[in-house]
Amino acid sequence: MSLLVVGLSHRSAPVSVLERAALSQDAQIKLLQDTVAAEPATEAALLATCNRIELYADVDKFHAGVAELSTLLAQHSGVGLDELTPYLYVHYEDRAVHHLFSVACGLDSMVVGEGQILGQIKDSLALAQELHSAGRLLNDLFQQGLRVGKRAHSETGIDRAGQSLVTFGLQQLAGGRSAGGSVESWAAGKKALVIGAGSMSSLAAATLARLGVAEIVVANRTPDRAERLAQIINENSENSQYEGREGREGGVTSVAARAVPMASVPFELTRADIAVSCTGATGLVLTAGIVAAAVEGRVPADEAGLSPRTTARGGVRAVLPPTSLGTEDGCPLDLSAAQTGQTAQAGQAVQESAGFSVMGEAAVAGMDAATLEQHAAWVDNGTVDRRDTARRTPDDDRELIAALALTAATLGRIPERRRPEVVVGVPRPAPVLSLLDLAMPRDVDAAAHRLAGVRLVDIESLAEASADAPMAADVDQVRRIVADEVAAFGAALRAAHITPTVVALRAMAADVVAGEIARLDGRLPGLDEKHRAEITQTVRRVVDKLLHAPTVRVKQLAAEPGGAGYADALRTLFDLDQETVASVSRADQDGPDTTTETNAENRGRA
Repeated sequence: MSLLVVGLSHRSAPVSVLERAALSQDAQIKLLQDTVAAEPATEAALLATCNRIELYADVDKFHAGVAELSTLLAQHSGVGLDELTPYLYVHYEDRAVHHLFSVACGLDSMVVGEGQILGQIKDSLALAQELHSAGRLLNDLFQQGLRVGKRAHSETGIDRAGQSLVTFGLQQLAGGRSAGGSVESWAAGKKALVIGAGSMSSLAAATLARLGVAEIVVANRTPDRAERLAQIINENSENSQYEGREGREGGVTSVAARAVPMASVPFELTRADIAVSCTGATGLVLTAGIVAAAVEGRVPADEAGLSPRTTARGGVRAVLPPTSLGTEDGCPLDLSAAQTGQTAQAGQAVQESAGFSVMGEAAVAGMDAATLEQHAAWVDNGTVDRRDTARRTPDDDRELIAALALTAATLGRIPERRRPEVVVGVPRPAPVLSLLDLAMPRDVDAAAHRLAGVRLVDIESLAEASADAPMAADVDQVRRIVADEVAAFGAALRAAHITPTVVALRAMAADVVAGEIARLDGRLPGLDEKHRAEITQTVRRVVDKLLHAPTVRVKQLAAEPGGAGYADALRTLFDLDQETVASVSRADQDGPDTTTETNAENRGRA
């Protein structure tokens, strides 16, 4: 076995690097094709998720394989090799098997025990099989990894140690609650917007429906996929009502779903309470401007025939009011121009008001300090006007500095006119829009978390939150399962490695028997058929008995660590032709699971 894996994940690299290294579907296909076309690799498979990028290969040289796979990852991700190398990890042979099995069980996930990784491993294997880049080794490895992952989830309570990223993210949006009932109470009756229609978005939609949201709107760049996902949600909701299945709150689960084009996302965001985004876009799907406009332009519940938005307790929630700074008479600041610019930047028609925009930093950008100081004095009911201070000369500054230096030299310090007052933080209003960004690279501008009325949870914040999550006792049991399965896989692989040599030995013995029987026919031409058959059978039994114990024992020895040398010893002792052994290996691999000929074709295409 010469299994090699080179990759990076949330454990080795910051989110910013993972975002830049994310591979599109076309880039993944090209990476696999280039890998099997490279000299050290004969097989290749790629596991690319929002949290990891791992390239698996069967190589004939370790150092050359590491160099080639690292270079290919850098080339196809667009991140320079010098920048990417510090974040890469390498696993070889048994350690590579152990790594994949741990990943399949959810031990290496951001949220320990999450089961979505099994579907992602299955998709990776399917892509490698479709491209004919996976041969016998990687087919066996990934299929066994899927079996190990399923065993871990069925035989242990690893599911209790963590949840899928969707569930964990919704818990963080609900205030970090771990009890399922609390999250359901938070989600019940809310309107949800799901951006994207892939596997993660589908899981998000199903989870939101199970939690009891009132409505799910699906937006996707491909309308057919959005329509299909909305149809599935509606059908499942109807089946739940028909069968009388009840949610944890005691009522029959019911949710209405509909599909909208991506162009409708800004408007739908003004109606949504929760938005989950997971697309394959290379740029931002929700900018800070779009989110700000959605919060400021919340559509009242009684407009456009919409039913009132209610909380889990049944009360109607008020629309977030604009901040009142700059609206009172006598305020020296005119912020209407800044608000108009922000509204246009958001790309959505939002009612302009004289109120201070939630994008406060942008509103005061470029104002001179004297203007802001005058506003502060106005807030304190003062009448100070220090605009003339802007006309200070360098000589004035030098005199002031000299006076301060003299005071400090005389007193040993600069006297304080008053003690600093304790800074009281401005209270943020309760969130009216909760955003869950599960995309890599990110879909939602990270600056959105600074907006009043917005709560944003993304991959980076999930990583920080999960770092403090307690480990379940079942994790140790899963680790033992992984260790046992790695040992069994390695033994089976090493035993399979010597099988062609054993088959070649038995083929050579059969040729010897056939030659001796032919020689006997020449010496005893009058030998009847009955006696000839009996002699032939006797010679074969003698040969089989002589070879039985050595071949069984050599398979056992080869299955142990370091047993690969027994195949070489067997070939040397019996003077087996290397080409004969190789032909047996090729015949053994020419089946539905392997791709010897197709790998050669891939090399030719490259």
